[in-house]
Amino acid sequence: MKIKFLLLFTSILICSCVDKKNETDQKPEITTNTKEMTKQLRHVVLFKFKESSTPADIKEVETAFGKLPSEIKEIKAYEWGLNNSPEGLNKGFTHCFLVTFDSEEDRAVYLPHPSHKSFVDVLSPHLDDVLVVDYWN
Repeated sequence: MKIKFLLLFTSILICSCVDKKNETDQKPEITTNTKEMTKQLRHVVLFKFKESSTPADIKEVETAFGKLPSEIKEIKAYEWGLNNSPEGLNKGFTHCFLVTFDSEEDRAVYLPHPSHKSFVDVLSPHLDDVLVVDYWN
């Protein structure tokens, strides 16, 4: 009797573990609109400012960059922020800007665009270093 009970208990335990495993292996069903899934080109720009740059100088750069989306129609989205990482690995880069394009052709219009060039003129006297990474999302 004890052996039958032990076998029954073990069988139930194994079955319940298998069921739990299957539940955790399942991924939630995600429905998406194919139009929302179009790839976008992300243009990530990080700035390290000169120590001699004042808060007013940096604010001028932030404002000038922020005007570009209204001046360059190829920019589909724009956001920016200040480094907030507790890791201390930013190597002096304090500002991150993310500019989104629909295509490499749109980025090709943006880079030499007169408004972008004017922005670079505002930025250049205060820029110690820049890092740019582009990727498809």
